[in-house]
Amino acid sequence: MEGLRAIWLIFQNQILGMQWLNTWIGKGLAALGLNPSSILGGSLQFFLYDTIKIFVLLSVLIFGISYIQSYFPPERTRQILGRFHGIGANCVAALLGTVTPFCSCSSIPIFMGFTSAGLPVGVTFSFLISSPMVDLGSLVLLMSIFGARVAIVYVILGLVIAVIGGTLLEKLKMDRYVEDFIKSAPHLQTGSETLTRHDRVEFAKEQLLGTIKKVAPYIFIGVAIGAVIHNMIPQTWVETILGSNNPFAVILATVVGIPMYADIFGTIPVAESLLYKGAGLGTILSFMMAVTTLSLPSLIMLKKAVKPRLLAVFIGICTVGIILVGYLFNLFQYFLI
Repeated sequence: MEGLRAIWLIFQNQILGMQWLNTWIGKGLAALGLNPSSILGGSLQFFLYDTIKIFVLLSVLIFGISYIQSYFPPERTRQILGRFHGIGANCVAALLGTVTPFCSCSSIPIFMGFTSAGLPVGVTFSFLISSPMVDLGSLVLLMSIFGARVAIVYVILGLVIAVIGGTLLEKLKMDRYVEDFIKSAPHLQTGSETLTRHDRVEFAKEQLLGTIKKVAPYIFIGVAIGAVIHNMIPQTWVETILGSNNPFAVILATVVGIPMYADIFGTIPVAESLLYKGAGLGTILSFMMAVTTLSLPSLIMLKKAVKPRLLAVFIGICTVGIILVGYLFNLFQYFLI
């Protein structure tokens, strides 16, 4: 058992965490006359290490997930969801959300297509919640920073929010608050095109390049902010505002995260630095969930497809769920990391 644990730690720290890269960068900066312990040297080390690590992991993840995604085009996904009913359909929709686009703005057009095809609004919202919040990429990246237990619990709770949120919307009979043009939009039946292995590889390459171009600015900004927090912001400030002694830290982080727009890859460097400075684990994860699930641009897009009451209920359910998850993580933080 100890041998397996040692192997896992090597995998987590050296393969996923790429700590060897951090060591090399530190030695390289020292050779250039920059002290990694100084503010400038430490900030530069953090920026280079996190940027390279995230882009390497992201490239591998996007290619692999996109290859899997090629087996689940929207039409096939719709057909799969159409076979299930009740809470089982919500569970399947939430799970399918883990192998689809990497941000909420990319998921909304698929959500609109599912809704126009006649799928229940509760099922489509389970998909919409889980898709940006708990994709497979987030699982691996979270694992590289926070460890396997935190990453797995995060994904499980994210799926729970998606299932419960979609089920509640279904029970509240919110279908009538979908805009009429979505309901009446013609649904095109596409043939089940058979892709060769070469086609799937090309699709994965296109998705990789397209996603990298889209998320790169957020990664650079997120890593830069993380470097500033990590090396320049006093720890006492972070502990006072976002630490365990502030009972409103989770609510504050959630409210602050909602207006922002970034994918999970851009928020992870910020989360890493905040945890290092003493912020509560649940507070950090609530911020990440709010940014990825309830960003202002995605809500503006969603408002075009649903009426204000449905939008308000969706925001309320997600916000309450995210806050509860944050307090749960803070409560059990010492058992998870």
